[in-house]
Amino acid sequence: MDLSRSQSNFPLGFGCSHASMTPTPAPRAPIADDSINLQVDQSFRSLPTTFSPIPLQLLEQKVEKITVDEPKKDGGDQKEDEHFRILGHHMCLKRQRDCPLLLTQAKHPKRSSIGDTDLESRRAAVRAWGDQPIHLADPDIHELMEKEKQRQVRGIELIASENFVCRAVMEALGSHLTNKYSEGMPGARYYTGNQYIDQIENLCIERALTAFGLESDKWGVNVQPYSCTSANFAVYTGLLLPGERIMGLDSPSGGHMSHGYCTPGGKKISAASIFFESFPYKVNPQTGYIDYDKLEDKALDYRPKILICGGSSYPRDWDFARVRQIADKCGAVLMCDMAHISGLVATKECSNPFDHCDIVTSTTHKGLRGPRGGIIFYRRGPKIRKQGLHSSHSDTSTHYDLEEKINFAVFPSLQGGPHNNHIAALAIALKQVATPEYKAYIQQMKKNAQALAAALLRRKCRLVTGGTDNHLLLWDLTPMGLTGKVYEKVCEMCHITLNKTAIFGDNGTISPGGVRIGTPAMTTRGCIESDFETMADFLIKAAQITSALQREHGKSHKEFVKSLCTNKEISELRNRVEAFALQYEMPASLIRIE
Repeated sequence: MDLSRSQSNFPLGFGCSHASMTPTPAPRAPIADDSINLQVDQSFRSLPTTFSPIPLQLLEQKVEKITVDEPKKDGGDQKEDEHFRILGHHMCLKRQRDCPLLLTQAKHPKRSSIGDTDLESRRAAVRAWGDQPIHLADPDIHELMEKEKQRQVRGIELIASENFVCRAVMEALGSHLTNKYSEGMPGARYYTGNQYIDQIENLCIERALTAFGLESDKWGVNVQPYSCTSANFAVYTGLLLPGERIMGLDSPSGGHMSHGYCTPGGKKISAASIFFESFPYKVNPQTGYIDYDKLEDKALDYRPKILICGGSSYPRDWDFARVRQIADKCGAVLMCDMAHISGLVATKECSNPFDHCDIVTSTTHKGLRGPRGGIIFYRRGPKIRKQGLHSSHSDTSTHYDLEEKINFAVFPSLQGGPHNNHIAALAIALKQVATPEYKAYIQQMKKNAQALAAALLRRKCRLVTGGTDNHLLLWDLTPMGLTGKVYEKVCEMCHITLNKTAIFGDNGTISPGGVRIGTPAMTTRGCIESDFETMADFLIKAAQITSALQREHGKSHKEFVKSLCTNKEISELRNRVEAFALQYEMPASLIRIE
């Protein structure tokens, strides 16, 4: 028997002669004495003892061949196993059998079936987690989202700061762009892999300037702010030291809290009022219009470093040229928060703050119909005007230095990585802003606001300033004995959403007796003047229901709210509102109700 192929099965250090089967000692390297930490008897080394080779019989001479029957495959022969004994132990030499796995590896040496199986299981695990739709991944959230979808489609949306986005904007917001970290500015990121993100942000910046008719050598723009409140605070942070002064329209007069609002009791509400000194100007309590003469007197006394124009509940156009004169006289930087009128500005349907202001901020989700976020425009290049003679702030520079300060304030001072999905969605919206269709939308939005105002005035309702120049109007409910709080609750039960707002009364006191009504969202759904006439009827009916319930329950707000769920008139009005709203399309097929 030829045992050469089984030779590798013997222990290392032995070789076998096929004839004598005599073991031959394998050569070994000498071991130094100092490499073994053992105490060795030195006399042992000196013994003149020699050892002669002793034959070692490893294999018994009897070798049995036993045939083992196996099922024949493809006409193959039967296989034989060889049995023998080693040192008295029975051994069996198995002949190699054909293995499908080994055959596969022989044909494809770079491929491992086990590895492929493991890789596929890992891929399947990623798919199981990553490809689940919402209704499977989180049924609870999906159910609530579906209810919110129904609420939007079946109701009348009259909150002036809300709108509906198109499908393209929605798809960008829910895209893979949310995966990327992009701290820094285009071309100067803290992370690699941003070559396409840079292109998206640069395109968004370019479209922002185009949408508002601005030249890149005169204006710069930062599209990273998470909101307009964040944008405003970034401006303050970049240009001011803590404790320095700002001045904006008082919140009860129609200004925004991010302009530095404090309550009549002196409580500081916004971060702007906490970290900076703020002193507001107000509207004329008899007319509801801004009193620019008093604004000038206050500004010259207070000497703010930043003078803020723009508001969230002011229904009239702004005299930006006059505010510019005031800012120059008191040596202030002039900033406009155009969040509510940005669409009107872009389409030249109102006075233009870019003609007069140093800095312009805005939200991106109101009239612009973009994603929820903020944006900052700032002047660059040579200054076009000198500070007033009465300036208390020494500034002899001839060029604007706003860009670096504002960009640094946005990041790294106040924010982390920008929301790239939002920036891409904003770029889409700004592209639409530059189209004739968008201008037609803004013009219709204004017409609808004027039609709604006229319809309410014909029904003897009292509007602050007597009407509107833009997209919103303020309805003073105090002549009807109502407050904005109770009226908005009744409207909500009827599937009409609007919001309560403070109104300056004739005696100059703040009264929460009004509501703010806006036309952007329902104009987006395709409503025109006649439709807002119908909505005026709904609003009047809701006011009548509110008056009746208030007379019935008196000052008990708990009983008042409890009665809303069972009131028959509310149920009837809600049915009318839903039937009306379902006539109009939603702008994204993702939330369309067939």
